[in-house]
Amino acid sequence: MRVYLDVCCLNRPFDDQSQSRIRLEAEAIILILARLQAREWEWWSSEAVEFEVSQSPDGDRRRRVGLLAGCAHQVAQVTPREVQRAQNLQREGVAPLDALHVACAEQAKVDILLTTDDQLCRVARRLGDKLGVRVDNPLAWLAEVMPR
Repeated sequence: MRVYLDVCCLNRPFDDQSQSRIRLEAEAIILILARLQAREWEWWSSEAVEFEVSQSPDGDRRRRVGLLAGCAHQVAQVTPREVQRAQNLQREGVAPLDALHVACAEQAKVDILLTTDDQLCRVARRLGDKLGVRVDNPLAWLAEVMPR
């Protein structure tokens, strides 16, 4: 299974864990990362992830998330094709960086793009088959794929 984690997911383990939702999502992401590290699933990242991480104003966070992102097994490149696809997605209401993540995930033919961004999940549900990749929250997705 090919899995793409957006920067929201990569940041989640480093977020303030005092809210239940954030703590549960962080635990789900840690479990997913363990599966990825064990190579049970294939971890795809992208140059869009690298760019977004590099823009973090918090140097310590940028370093930690950058180290984590560097563990990805594969990195999708941003080519003019992905830029064009992202522009088309923006016209459909997808935020610019999210659109680039979706375009890269489509290019990599991943099975799932995971995000903790509620807005991206809502837009992805609305767009449905117009997207070439499934988008879901890591907690919801993990509950679906983990054996009971």
